[in-house]
Amino acid sequence: MRTSPSETVGSDISGTAEAAAARPAPGRTRTRESGTRPAETRLGLVRRARRMNRLLARAFPDAHCELDFGNPLELAVATILSAQCTDVRVNMTTPALFAAYPDARAYAEANRAELEELIRPTGFYRNKTNSLIGLGQALLEHYDGELPHTMAELVRLPGIGRKTANVILGNAFGIPGITVDTHFGRLVRRWGWTTEEDPVKVEHAIGALIERKEWTMLSHRVIFHGRRVCHARKPACGVCLLAKDCPSFGAGPTDPETAAALVKGPEAPHLLELVGR
Repeated sequence: MRTSPSETVGSDISGTAEAAAARPAPGRTRTRESGTRPAETRLGLVRRARRMNRLLARAFPDAHCELDFGNPLELAVATILSAQCTDVRVNMTTPALFAAYPDARAYAEANRAELEELIRPTGFYRNKTNSLIGLGQALLEHYDGELPHTMAELVRLPGIGRKTANVILGNAFGIPGITVDTHFGRLVRRWGWTTEEDPVKVEHAIGALIERKEWTMLSHRVIFHGRRVCHARKPACGVCLLAKDCPSFGAGPTDPETAAALVKGPEAPHLLELVGR
């Protein structure tokens, strides 16, 4: 029997952050002149994480899914194509794809060679073609051609894992979910929110810190921040709005002028204005 659309995702994340306040938090160190700080309490971590989320909301009030789509199936397809590919490249590929394959039946009955050629620019096109054809077939067989909207159902579909399911749930169906991509995992570990490496464990750890209603937008904000400010190799520490709360401050240039040159994206003037640049 299909689950009700009102079923919530992430129900396996037990308890609230407040209820977990007594649990020890990961140790916290800073590279500021003040040196190493004492280990952070669980309650302190919850408060810091939520404060950082509020600052991210100021920094990126228009954060959103950067994949173009018009309906849940299109978002599922675009997310499958985004594996090992930039959103920009996917968005260049999908207009022709969506026009040629408007529904699940079109994917299920697709000519493999033609579909492969259309999505070739996104890389790994043979595997992605398998996923798209399999997805169309599964939707026709089990869901009357419509994309389901529960985690349990989505992760059983070809090409859809937990990360993709959270993208779909949060952005196509309005069901809160945490999307742990490369940027998200890297930043929450850099911030000392968790030490977990496994994406599912990261998702659960962060879900225990941040209010459920914020999960989808938190994902967008963190990903935006990772792409624009907190870069993997040289984060723009000197102009980061989160600097006071970041235990990794100093991983990148702390000189404001040097750091300002590292900020990317159309939000750069706004981000720099927030820190007085």
